Order: sequence, then structure tokens, then C-alpha cells
Amino acid sequence: MALELRPNCECCDKDLPPEATEARICSYECTFCATCVDTVLHDVCPNCGGGFQVRPIRPAKAWRDGTGLVNDPPDDRRHSASYTREEIEKFAETLREIPPGER
Repeated sequence: MALELRPNCECCDKDLPPEATEARICSYECTFCATCVDTVLHDVCPNCGGGFQVRPIRPAKAWRDGTGLVNDPPDDRRHSASYTREEIEKFAETLREIPPGER
């Protein structure tokens, strides 16, 4: 099963196309831009409390049969946070000093 490659930051709604190097995901694929992860979320996913990693870039071309964006296109459904900005900031504040591997 391939990653969804969600099209936007769930916090600020910035477009994050499949080739975006600033896309960050948690282990549940919640997707945010690097700016929001660094300045609002402080590496705390507002949905699960986990940390973030750089989202891999799926090649546009199918270098091997059945691969690439031509065979596994990105998701086109935009997502948004289920919490208010205030709730997100408060939640991040409670976990930001705990390393992701210890949460």
C-alpha cells in the first residue's frame, strides 16, 4: 500500500504537491508543511502526539512496473485539522519537550 500523499498542510492549507520537499508526515500520514511543524506544532502531531518526518517523494515516472505517480496518484482530498489553533498550540506545549521516541 502506497502513501496517500495528501495535497495540503492540515494547519495552514498550503499546497503540498507530490514533489514538495517541505511536506512532513506523522506515522498516521497526517500531513503538514515544515513551517507549521517547526513554528506551530513544534514536532508534535496535533492528532496523535507523534513526531514528524520528511514525506518521501514518489517518482513521477514508473521506473519499475507498477510504480510512480502514473500508477499510484496522490490523494486529491484536502484535509484540515480537527482542532482550533489554540487547542493545537496548547497540546503541542504539553509534549514538545518530550522526544518523539519517548512519547
